[in-house]
Amino acid sequence: MRFDVTGKVSLARIYDQPDPRDCFRALRPLDYGVPQQAKPYFAKIITEYRESRHVAVPKVLDIGCSYGINAALLKYDATMDELYARYGDEGRAGGSREALPARDRELARSRQPPQAIRFVGLDTSGSALSYALEAGFLDDVVHADLEEHEPTPRQRAQLSSTDLVISTGCVGYVTERTLTRVVRAQGSRRPWMAHFVLRMFPFDSVERTLASLGYRTVRVDEVFRQRRFASAQEQALVLDSMSAAGVDPRGLEAEGWLYAQLHLSRPYDITGINDTNDSNREQS
Repeated sequence: MRFDVTGKVSLARIYDQPDPRDCFRALRPLDYGVPQQAKPYFAKIITEYRESRHVAVPKVLDIGCSYGINAALLKYDATMDELYARYGDEGRAGGSREALPARDRELARSRQPPQAIRFVGLDTSGSALSYALEAGFLDDVVHADLEEHEPTPRQRAQLSSTDLVISTGCVGYVTERTLTRVVRAQGSRRPWMAHFVLRMFPFDSVERTLASLGYRTVRVDEVFRQRRFASAQEQALVLDSMSAAGVDPRGLEAEGWLYAQLHLSRPYDITGINDTNDSNREQS
């Protein structure tokens, strides 16, 4: 079992396959479920944006989107259990890779009317993006590493006019560099943001950078199970990282699960949901 520099088991290979089957088969034993927990929060924020800004079809940018899981859940009201059965069961997910996107497009057609959302996916995995676009989960894709590179003119155009920026677990690997480049691609506009961030990753530097760009950030008090630890060794390494960062794992990560928290960032002139939690916020 290989581990990355944070102490987490390295799962990079499962996000760079031609289709999602290896991904869901690897994540299922770990009870990975944060997109399902994030779904009602994202849906609420999208609805609030649509109604307050009078935007009929909000454009959502999903950073670290992989195979378009968040898009499938939000656009077509799929569930993680449904996707695990769809891709993780040997009997139901057999056959050729070529048959899977067609079956997924049928899923999209059967869930009419879909939610009026335009989903753009940003990821470093071209394979995952290609699949999500072919399956109809994503409406556009940006294959880029904005940690290392400025967006190209075409990528900047794809990122522009974003209404909401979301993520479920990539912040920590993705930093304020990516978010700054996304914001700058909007010109004077400021999209709303909602990021589910593992507690092991401090959010302070991201929050400071967003503040300099005109944002106020609120952390929701609730914690969300992301997945089980893959091994006792992974848990020990992550707990060491958390201890070094000054994050107390007692009652949470010490019990065998990785946990995330939700950070909501909106322009200073907008009142965000859960603002009442702001005075009780603790630093991650």
